Amino acid sequence: MAISDRLLRAWYRGHPLLALLTPLECLYRRVVERKRARFVAGEGEIYRAPVPLVVVGNITVGGTGKTPLILWLIEHCQSKGLRVGVVSRGYGARPPHLPWRVTAQQSADQAGDEPLLIVQRTGVPLMIDPDRSRAVKALLDSEPLDLILSDDGLQHYRLGRDLELVLIDNARGLGNGRCLPAGPLREPVERLQSVDAVLYNGADSDPQAGFAFKLQPTALINLCSGERQPLDYFPSGQALHAVAGIGNPQRFFTTLEALHWRPIAHAFADHAPYSAEVLNFTPLLPVVMTEKDAVKCRDFASPHWWYLAVDAVPSAAFVLWFDQQLQRLIHL
Repeated sequence: MAISDRLLRAWYRGHPLLALLTPLECLYRRVVERKRARFVAGEGEIYRAPVPLVVVGNITVGGTGKTPLILWLIEHCQSKGLRVGVVSRGYGARPPHLPWRVTAQQSADQAGDEPLLIVQRTGVPLMIDPDRSRAVKALLDSEPLDLILSDDGLQHYRLGRDLELVLIDNARGLGNGRCLPAGPLREPVERLQSVDAVLYNGADSDPQAGFAFKLQPTALINLCSGERQPLDYFPSGQALHAVAGIGNPQRFFTTLEALHWRPIAHAFADHAPYSAEVLNFTPLLPVVMTEKDAVKCRDFASPHWWYLAVDAVPSAAFVLWFDQQLQRLIHL
């Protein structure tokens, strides 16, 4: 088990040795609180885009379903006739230069897995750059837009924002509620009081202080042919190899079990690279992976490899609230 996996277990399940990290946690908190205070005071170099900018992020380490929700936001805004752009850090990407405009024909090595997935699904203009302010400027220079979504970047305080949406995994919550490295929090839990909306991935109903959304499986897509099959394509009890290189692999495996399949779990690190050799499992069974993993595997995929397409389904209350924010920001 990797050190990161052990830390995740400790953060979410508890471990007495985490108390030894308290001095480092205090130092970390002091740094992030100072950065936040400078931003609130308007100090330092802060770029504010001439169009509304919505940050979709989290305060925890690990997957919270951010990419599916961004896909929903893109499609929802496009359905209202809005020209939407996206900026992303592009974790793991190796473009020739920065900022870099991602296109659907690029490789995941060049563009990053999540940015490539977003562009292939929606065709949205997307710019990657760890300096998100620079990415926004380049995106606006490339074409006219009505709204920009920042994929993560909640703690990127050189970038001004009009809305902050924070996602939390409803099953895991905030773990032990402590900041790095003693816990999974990127910022103290009090930070949630200052964001515009908190969305809980996997909640059955809207909690008192936020909104619910779920990830709904929709189809199986073959990596080689692009063939789309319904979820009953594999019979109940089908054994298969399940591949997940995401922030919370167990959520994916649990989803497959809920579809009445018998997954043999193969968890990889978030953004892990793949090869045909790495995914050469025995016995020979269907391989089902996440869409984020699939964008890195198409060039060497086998005919029995599939990915599970999922869509974010936010609560009706969130849809109403978000539409009200759009009206306020863009005057629809």
